[in-house]
This record gives sequence, C-alpha cells and structure tokens, in this order.
Amino acid sequence: MGLESALWEATRPAFRVRYIHDPTSTPRVPLYASYGFATGPTARAKLARIVRKAPEVVVKVTGRQRGGSHVKAHLDYIGRKGEVDIETRDGEILTTKEDVAERAAEWSDTLQWRSRPTVSSVSLIFSMPEGTDPDKVLGAVRALAHAELSDNHDYVLALHTDTPRPHVHLTVQAEGLDRTRFNPRPVQLNRFRERFARELRARGVAAEATPRRARGQGIAGSSMALVKLRARLRTEGTRQITQSDSRTNEQAIAIAKGEDQLPPFIAAGTFRWQEIRRAYEQTADALDATGKADDRELAKDVRTFLDKHQGMNATPEVFAAHHARIIAADQSKAALPAPDRPPKDHGRGR
Repeated sequence: MGLESALWEATRPAFRVRYIHDPTSTPRVPLYASYGFATGPTARAKLARIVRKAPEVVVKVTGRQRGGSHVKAHLDYIGRKGEVDIETRDGEILTTKEDVAERAAEWSDTLQWRSRPTVSSVSLIFSMPEGTDPDKVLGAVRALAHAELSDNHDYVLALHTDTPRPHVHLTVQAEGLDRTRFNPRPVQLNRFRERFARELRARGVAAEATPRRARGQGIAGSSMALVKLRARLRTEGTRQITQSDSRTNEQAIAIAKGEDQLPPFIAAGTFRWQEIRRAYEQTADALDATGKADDRELAKDVRTFLDKHQGMNATPEVFAAHHARIIAADQSKAALPAPDRPPKDHGRGR
C-alpha cells in the first residue's frame, strides 16, 4: 500500500463516502471526503499536520429554531442584543431591532394550515482554539458559507470573542430557493469541517479536520444541549446532575464492580484503531523507503505519534477505569490493620 492509499485508510471518515468517477480519467486516491485527491505533497502535508498536532476545527449544530419568535430570540442572542454585528449573506449589518425582527419574519413559516411551525432556521458554530486570529476565523466561515450555501439559502454570521476560543455563529434559513430544506447530516458536516480547515490554511492558520480515531482519540465531546444544561445546573449551585451523566456513572460503576460489560462499540473502536495504526505504520515505511531526509524525519514523527497513542479509550472505558481505581483504593484502605493506640493516661500515676 502506497503513502496516499495508507493515509486515506487512516483518515477516512466513519460514514461511506460516495464518489462520481470518470471512467476516462486516471484512478486516484481520495485524500479528503469532499475535496481533492492525494498527491505526494498533499499527503505529506496532511500527515504532518496530524502527527504534529495541528489545531482541529470544531463545527457543531447548536439548534433549530421554529417560528418567527424563536428565530428572533436566537438572532438577539448571537447579536448580544445589538452589541455584536450580525452580517448577512449580502455583507450588510443588521444594526437595529427592526432589522432583526424583519429578518426573523422573512424566515418564519408562513403556512397557516400547519398544526405546528416547521424548522425556520438551523444554527451552527465554527470554533478554533485560543490564540487564533478572530478575523481569519470569520473570513474562513464567510468564504465557506458563500461557497456552500449562498446559491440557495439565506444566512447570517456573528463573530464572538467573549470566550478564549474565537467562534462564529452561522444561522441558515431552513427553506432554500428551490424548496429544499437545510438539514445538515454527518456527510455535510464533515464537508463543512474540511472546507473550514482549508479556508483557514489559505489564510495562514494551521488547521486540520480529521476524525477522532485518526488522531488516536476515542472520547467524544458532549452535545451542545448537554453542555448548556450542565452550565445551567452549575450556575444554579445545585448538586443535581443530568440524567445522561447519571446513567454514564451508574454504568461505569457496574463495569468496575464486574456486574456489567463494556458496550459492543468499544470492541469495534479498538479494532478500527488497530487498522489505523497499521496504516500509519505503512505510511512511515513508505516515507523511509524514499531515502529523503525530510521524509525520514516525518516517518520518525509518525512513529512517535503511535508510541504516544498505544490504545484508544472511549468514554465508558475512562469512567469505568476511574471508578475501578476508587474501588481498589477503598478496598486497600479497608484491608489495612488498625494502628495500635497507646492506652489513655487517666492521671493514676500522679
């Protein structure tokens, strides 16, 4: 297996990628799920970004708004009630409450015969790690939205810098000009991640978009709804935890006590990671075989990356191991003999 084929095997997404092949063209190895094909330089550049830990882009669907009032409330939120600029598809800025209300009314469901309002808009967030130039993040999302959405869907953008991670809120009108609905699924979200990373690199920002497994990470992030619920519970000062966290802890404790087993997807993830490791090892061997100093250095970095990621732990494994350590520590304390205490002196010897 050559360098390009091995790298594609290591970084291919979890879903099945569909291609339209030209039978008259030369067969080529896909490097990205949506963009371009692998050549020697592009494959080496992508591999270097992965093993040298270039910042990973984050793209998430944060919600779906139903009806004009819901859309207006969301636009007020991302615009911080007029403190943050809301940029439209045409480059205009919504400056007044009336502008926001008018845009929300345009996007609302006007079909009165429906029993309930359909989704009027879909909100996404595009984020980069602390230290990234916010203007470049906004420029990358602006270019992505123009290329991917502007021909059929209206949308607005809002840059937020009130957290260490600069991020852009992209809100898209659900119904397009051709009456198709905007409902991003994993394939399209993966395409957005890759396009976002590519636009950032075009602006001089190191960025990559790869599956967690390709980076040796099995722990997934939480949904936006769960993150917001946890934050609200912390703000209220209550000791209550979410039902999701409660179920995860209960399952982890049962696994640590030997009363339950890890979910079947853990074994599947471990098997996939072993496939990825073999693909990375083949890329390192292919680089060593060229005899070039830069390739040998990259091959060394690949093997260092693999040494640091011997296994890939998923969330149930991490929680179960944590509770197993707690149980083992409690058992070891209980097994220790009680220390001998000297008899109390009641003053009889005085």
